[in-house]
Amino acid sequence: MAPRANWKGYLRLSLVSCPILLFPATTEREKIRFHQINKKTGNRIRLRRVDEETGKEVPPEDIVKGYEIGKGEYIEITPEELDAIALDSTHTIDIDEFVPKSEIDQLYNVRPYYVVPDGEVGEDAFVVIRKIIETMEMVALGRVVLTSREHVIALEPRGKGLMGTLLRYPYEVRPEKDYLADIGETRVTKDMLELARHIVQTKKAHFDPKRFEDHYEHALRELIAKKRKGEKIEPAPVERPANVVSLMDALRRSVENERKPAAASTHRRRPPAKRATTGRRSSSKVRKAS
Repeated sequence: MAPRANWKGYLRLSLVSCPILLFPATTEREKIRFHQINKKTGNRIRLRRVDEETGKEVPPEDIVKGYEIGKGEYIEITPEELDAIALDSTHTIDIDEFVPKSEIDQLYNVRPYYVVPDGEVGEDAFVVIRKIIETMEMVALGRVVLTSREHVIALEPRGKGLMGTLLRYPYEVRPEKDYLADIGETRVTKDMLELARHIVQTKKAHFDPKRFEDHYEHALRELIAKKRKGEKIEPAPVERPANVVSLMDALRRSVENERKPAAASTHRRRPPAKRATTGRRSSSKVRKAS
């Protein structure tokens, strides 16, 4: 079954426009979800909308939007009034400007979407718009209404289509100085950097999301499987990092720990009887050579 588009409308660059569809580029549908249940009966809990004062359940047709202007005082906003301020971006993404991608702070990124042409009619115009964004090596900024709110969307080439990333507004981003200003200055010596660089070198790799593993999701599935079998669940011991007394000592021990797996792996092909002794000798040789 093909995924449903979250948004359907037009992409417009000046007088050139084409019909497009927006599809979410990510999903959390595969993650385990829990329901709330009654511990005594095992029945599922259903949340009901009730009047805060009377405690009585309110039917959906009597529920409206309200903006609080004071304690317990609200202004009612009707759907018709919201329609009266409908924006052009409800149905059209107008490209307002082009900016270098390097200038977009990652803090502003919210959520990615795939942008594809809606049918063959406007495909030529879509390809032209996509090609000019790619040729200029810039990111196109436009506006789009999703979930009744207008968002800034950044468009960039992705395969044969475009990727649109919703961006936050400045008032949604907290200033870093409120959190990072009190971090003290630490004198970093050349030896510290050399040891840290060695650790980084041993962990250097290429970005490959296929290697990502959701350990918590796997643990949840194992937990559920054990519960279905009636097995007793024992809490796992909590491992806490050792207190760092000396940063240099911690760096040196880290380097040693990074070397050990490499040394041990070189002896996995040897007979089991010799593995323990040769492993210790090899480790000492590696340390001495280093």
